[in-house]
Formats: sequence, structure tokens, C-alpha cells
Amino acid sequence: MLGWLMKLLLRPMTKRSLAYLSRHRTGLMETGQFLALTGIAVIAVVIGVRGLQYDWAWFRVPRYLLRVTEDGITVGALIEGLGVTLQISGISLILAAGFGLITALFRLSRSFTANAIAQIYLEAVRNTPLLIQLFIIYFVFAPIAGLAPFWSAVLALSLFEGAYASEIIRGAILSIPRSQWESCYTLGLNKRDTYRFIVLPQALRKILPPLTSQAVSLIKDSALVSTIAISDLTMNGSATVSNTFLTFEIWFTVAAIYLVINIGLSLFASFLEHKVRVP
Repeated sequence: MLGWLMKLLLRPMTKRSLAYLSRHRTGLMETGQFLALTGIAVIAVVIGVRGLQYDWAWFRVPRYLLRVTEDGITVGALIEGLGVTLQISGISLILAAGFGLITALFRLSRSFTANAIAQIYLEAVRNTPLLIQLFIIYFVFAPIAGLAPFWSAVLALSLFEGAYASEIIRGAILSIPRSQWESCYTLGLNKRDTYRFIVLPQALRKILPPLTSQAVSLIKDSALVSTIAISDLTMNGSATVSNTFLTFEIWFTVAAIYLVINIGLSLFASFLEHKVRVP
């Protein structure tokens, strides 16, 4: 047994083994750097908080997450708000992908009208604050169209995120080799079938990871819907602070909830990027 171990240790390492060790060492170094920075940040927060002379009451926070009653376990105000945030973000992400796809196809079209519409939409949305767009839709268009506050928020977020998603989709479509298009034309496929059966399925592999990362921005941006009286996580957190005066405890809890969700999405995006990576 000892001789086998000595042979294993003394055996020349292959290029594959060296590459594996290099990646492993790099990952360990990055993890160590992250933990060190996290530790420094925690120490800085602890030092800063001590100077506030604040009377912490963390024991009161759990009831605003989950409550145990005679009827069983019920969700608190923060979890209820989280549910609304996830609903708005989920629907908005689906619609944003649709707006992004249409806009990307318009920009790739040879039609002057389609290009003009897409360009006006992109410039208007990307060069104005989301909060202003939210107010315009809620106070101007919603009364005319009869939109509820929930759907006003969904529409504003969808249009805003769709403008950025369109560039992701357009870049993925443009990355498809020209030979793929030429092969489709040789086979007699029209433009619609070329997109449907050849181009978009290949582009989807490149779209999914950055589109998942875009969901992180969408969830953070969804905090602005509290300005139009939607009971999302931020709105319920603000109301809880007003009722309990647990300023730091509640806002730290709200921040932690956003952090956990977005870190999970970021890890999922990294997983997708690794699984669907195109050589």
C-alpha cells in the first residue's frame, strides 16, 4: 500500500492534472479573498453599530417572517411582501423576454419602420429613470387603459428590462455563424423557419445565462414598485418599521432576503453558463 502511494506521488503529472490543480488553486484563492473581504465588512459593520448605542431587538423579528398560531404556521408581513415581489418579478421577466425578442428582431429587420420603432423604444427606455417610467405608466396610461397597480408595475418593469434583454438576444443571434444562414437559404427555408428551427434554438443556449443574470437586476428594481402603493417586500418592510420602530432589524432582514434570492439566481446563472457553454 505504501509503495503504491509513493508511485502515485512520484508519477509525473499530466497536463490535465496540472490544469485541474491550477483551477482548484485559483478557486481556493478566490474563495479565500471573498471570505476575507466579507470578514472585513462584518467587522466594519459591527464597529459602526456599536457607536450607535442602539437597543437591538432581534427576538421580535421572526414574527414578521412566520407566525405560529392556533391554526398553524402563517406567513408574516415580510414573507407576504416577498410573495408579491416574486410574482411581479416572475411575470415581468417572461414579458421582458418577449419584448426583448421582438425588439431584437425589429433591429435585425430590413424594415425602416421596424428599426425606427425599436430604436425609439430603446433610447426612450434606457435613457430615462425607471422610477419616472413607473410614474408615467401608473398615473397617465393606467387610468386610460384601466390597469391595476399590480399590472402597471409589471408593464413598467417589463418594458425597462426588455430594452436590455433585447441587446442580449440580438448579440446571441448575431453570433450564429453566417454559414448557418447560408445553409438554410440553400435548403429553401424562409426567414421565419430559419429563425424558428435553426437560429433561435442555437441562440437560446447563449441567451439563458445572461437573461438569468438580468433577473437579478429585475428583482432589485422591483423594490421601486413600493412607490405606487404595492405591498411588495420593500413596502411591507417600510410599514413594519413604521409600526414597530425596529429600523435596523427590519431593513437588515429585508436586505438579507434580497441577498439570498439574488445570490441563488447568480449561482443558477453560473451553473447555466457552465452547462450550456458553447465551445
